[in-house]
Amino acid sequence: MNYSGTDFYCDVALKGEVFLQKEYESNNILAYHHTRPHWPVHIVVVPKKHIDSLTSVSVNDGPMLIELFDVLKKLAAKVEQEHGAARILTNLGKYQDSKHLHFHISSGEPVKKGKE
Repeated sequence: MNYSGTDFYCDVALKGEVFLQKEYESNNILAYHHTRPHWPVHIVVVPKKHIDSLTSVSVNDGPMLIELFDVLKKLAAKVEQEHGAARILTNLGKYQDSKHLHFHISSGEPVKKGKE
């Protein structure tokens, strides 16, 4: 799938326009295996409410953030148990391809990509 917008999550993933191998879903949060993984284990955790980035979070997002961090904690612990290590990453500014708050849970060395 070629996507050229700025918010893959609102435009595609949360609308169900692409198959996602889900790890968790509630009314507020979606966690799934990345559609184009950068690591052997690569899970994305995203709030369903549009929030531009970590620096855009407001006090009103508190209940959603509690659930989000609980999901991050549980999935990262699962990845660590299964693979021996896990990392959690979020990006800001020009490092953020999709302008929607999201976190990556990953394990392993970066996947080498061939010519696309």
